Amino acid sequence: MKNEFVLQACGIHKSYHKDRIEVPVLRGVDVNITAGKVNALVGRSGSGKSTLMHILATLDTPDTGEVIFQGQRIDNASRARRDAYRNRDIGIIFQFYHLLPELSAIENVLAPMMIGQSLWNYFRNRREARLRAEAMLDRVGLLHRATHRPTEMSGGEMQRAAIARALMTDPKLLLADEPTGNLDTDTGETILSLLDQLSREENLTIVMITHDDAIAKSADVCYRMQDGLLETKKPSRNVA
Repeated sequence: MKNEFVLQACGIHKSYHKDRIEVPVLRGVDVNITAGKVNALVGRSGSGKSTLMHILATLDTPDTGEVIFQGQRIDNASRARRDAYRNRDIGIIFQFYHLLPELSAIENVLAPMMIGQSLWNYFRNRREARLRAEAMLDRVGLLHRATHRPTEMSGGEMQRAAIARALMTDPKLLLADEPTGNLDTDTGETILSLLDQLSREENLTIVMITHDDAIAKSADVCYRMQDGLLETKKPSRNVA
């Protein structure tokens, strides 16, 4: 039977240590992410939601529990497989963009292709890669800023460049950590509208971390994090 969930977390526990003090962050989290939906993980600062996202992205490892991607466990896979998962299978959008300041917008968008291929393969396919990067910038309304560096762009433009970069390898899902947290209200609403449009038009699965209940209500499914536990799961809006 085919697994209906594109991404799952099963029994995730995670603690950090400060000197001799153990600080539990996740206390047994289970979450199932259905393909083609916008999923919000909402909670206050310190609730564990960003830690969970880092574990889902294999940027961190759970103390116990499993992360399953398309029916196969990924958190304990080889380093090469986890690198490929982050480079090809998922896209990650950060609150503070994480664009390379010395590169232009299009060069930042090209970075996943450059990292994920050998130098020879990238050189051989560089024309196709550039055309796709231009298409991704155009998709987020930023093609006219292709040659501009991050210091020459607004916060909203940098976030759109980060979204274009995350889409570059045609990922199965996007993980977005507070994608509007560093933006003003109007710009944030523009970014949310763009993410919603991507999900609807391209059947893209999105997992969005947020502390804002108003943002969470715009998602298809809302998961609430509190004190390291997944407190509730409920549809946030009617979905056909």
